[in-house]
Amino acid sequence: MKFLLSIGQSIVAMGLLSGCASIVDGTNQSLSVKTVSSAGDVSGAQCQLMNSKGSWFVTTPGSVTVHRAYGALKLSCKKDGYQPAVQTAQSTTKSMAFGNALFGGVVGVGVDMSTGAAYDYPELITVQMKPVALSSAQPSLATTVPIN
Repeated sequence: MKFLLSIGQSIVAMGLLSGCASIVDGTNQSLSVKTVSSAGDVSGAQCQLMNSKGSWFVTTPGSVTVHRAYGALKLSCKKDGYQPAVQTAQSTTKSMAFGNALFGGVVGVGVDMSTGAAYDYPELITVQMKPVALSSAQPSLATTVPIN
């Protein structure tokens, strides 16, 4: 009887501790995006952020809340006068996820990994943008008129 009680308590404890990262930090993360060029900050760029969990939009400099995921977060930014910029931000596994393996077992790790709660993106993502180069072969507005 004590054996069955011990097993029951263990199952309840595992259930309570499963998905620890989900409970502590959740599946969403707020992060900031800024755009820069060699001349300094570039404000007003329109950026789209995408991962396997969804797509979000932000105007730089700005903050956005994204759904955490195992894969990289792809950023695409555009602004008049600048070349479109594409960059990725890799997710990292939180140290809390490893502790969850000890206390929450396979169930807890599975929950955190599948929901994205086990991962983090950088809190600040800086996207480098390049100005559009003006062509030196631009047509002249002046025309030559022969004089008779």
